[in-house]
Amino acid sequence: MKVARSLIIGLRIPSHAMPEIYGSDAYSPKEIAERIEGVGVRKANLPLLPMAALGVLAGGFIGLGALYFNLAVSDPGLGFAAKRVLGGVVFSLGLILVVVAGAELFTGNNLMVMARVHGKITTRLMLRNFAVVFVTNFIGACGLAAIVALSGHGRMNGGLVGESAIAIGLAKCEIGMAEAFSKGLLCNLLVCLAVWLAMAGRSVVDRVVAVIFPVSAFVAAGFEHSIANMYFVPLAIFLAGDAGPDALTWSNFLVNNLLPVTLGNLVGGAGMVGLVYHVIYGRE
Repeated sequence: MKVARSLIIGLRIPSHAMPEIYGSDAYSPKEIAERIEGVGVRKANLPLLPMAALGVLAGGFIGLGALYFNLAVSDPGLGFAAKRVLGGVVFSLGLILVVVAGAELFTGNNLMVMARVHGKITTRLMLRNFAVVFVTNFIGACGLAAIVALSGHGRMNGGLVGESAIAIGLAKCEIGMAEAFSKGLLCNLLVCLAVWLAMAGRSVVDRVVAVIFPVSAFVAAGFEHSIANMYFVPLAIFLAGDAGPDALTWSNFLVNNLLPVTLGNLVGGAGMVGLVYHVIYGRE
């Protein structure tokens, strides 16, 4: 026994070399704040062409999540809660693609305000990123909507997929501006929390799991995401054509929905997540 004990003591690994068995290997909240600031600096200094290309990709990625959502909720056999929760889970595909594959998404980039307030980037660079990414997100999402409309996707399930797409777009054009702003604020509060949680992960699985719950929550609750709406409403307009409802127009979309939703997204993401976490972790 004494010999065996001596061998064990002799082979004992120093404490500093021992892997941590218990506890989480996720980044701490303070480390997340530092990582997000670093990412904000890199995003602000991207050359124009890569920034624009990544913005188009992000618009298309969110559009793919929206396509998946519409397919799920068009099934009349599902109950209300099942539709909303299932639709939210599959919609998460969009942000998963952005976070894992890499893209420039306007709503997630609202967290760049942390780097700006800390003085690591200028206001001009931050606003340049916001403007370029917002416009290219629109190109990506609206372009995907045009291709989907031409593909005959709306005829699936006896035309119910197309009917659902038109109903979703019409509903978005008919909500009031105050409601649209509030729903946009709550939406990007959850989206930026999803990005925050994803930055805590060290693996693809970590990031996917981190994204699903906040994103599915905002979708199930019926909140408004400006980039998703750049797919939903144009698709409804393309599918409805000239015979569409009077409220389903580009002017109603841009003024009554996209404008207030975008402002709400900014307040929810930059203000209620970015600035709050800066106050907690970013101040020296």
